[in-house]
Amino acid sequence: MQTVLITGSNRGVGLEFCKQYAADGWQVIACSRFPAHSDMLNELAAAHPGRVRVHALDVGNHAQIDQLAQSLHGESIDLLINNAGIYTKSPAVFQGSDYEAWMQAFRINTLAPLKMAQVFAAQIAKSKKKTLVTISSMMGSLADNTSGGSIVYRSSKAAVNMVAKTLAIDLQPAGITSVIFHPGWVKTDMGGPKALITPTESVAGMRKVINGLTPADSGKFLAYDGRIVPW
Repeated sequence: MQTVLITGSNRGVGLEFCKQYAADGWQVIACSRFPAHSDMLNELAAAHPGRVRVHALDVGNHAQIDQLAQSLHGESIDLLINNAGIYTKSPAVFQGSDYEAWMQAFRINTLAPLKMAQVFAAQIAKSKKKTLVTISSMMGSLADNTSGGSIVYRSSKAAVNMVAKTLAIDLQPAGITSVIFHPGWVKTDMGGPKALITPTESVAGMRKVINGLTPADSGKFLAYDGRIVPW
């Protein structure tokens, strides 16, 4: 039985990852900042006793990441999905940039995925699948930025793209495949009701791509349907 660890599991894409992997018989380690208030996630865990485990984790708190790693010490993790992320309410125009919000965006969107990779690399390396997935966004693509705005979010996602790309090189000796995903414009709290696809479509597409990954794919920036996203 394979094991997946997913951050930001209480809603949206993260919750959908938990649902789909649980339905396929995986061991699911689901992380949420506030498990007591994660009703849908707790319902999923109750429906899959012993197979879906809910853990408290604020990825912005590095001590909590260390504590989670210690509590899971000895377990193999086939797939780590760095899904937790924020879209700050900082004004989109550069004149109104909120520097405190910017720092928080980097802490959650950029630093946390690196910290997760650092503390769980050994457990990923001893698994069968040895895969590290970082959920990014096309808004982190330099080539795709033709409209400007959203400096805080764009910069944090462009930065995490570089983190994940570098991890593909640094973790190669351990046999770990590191890829970056643009999940599409998804109908979630972050994506809004005008988004183009559902979480079910997004996650099903990413899971299909993940299932077919090889070490040669490490370092790629991919859309949920497998298309290459320009840097």
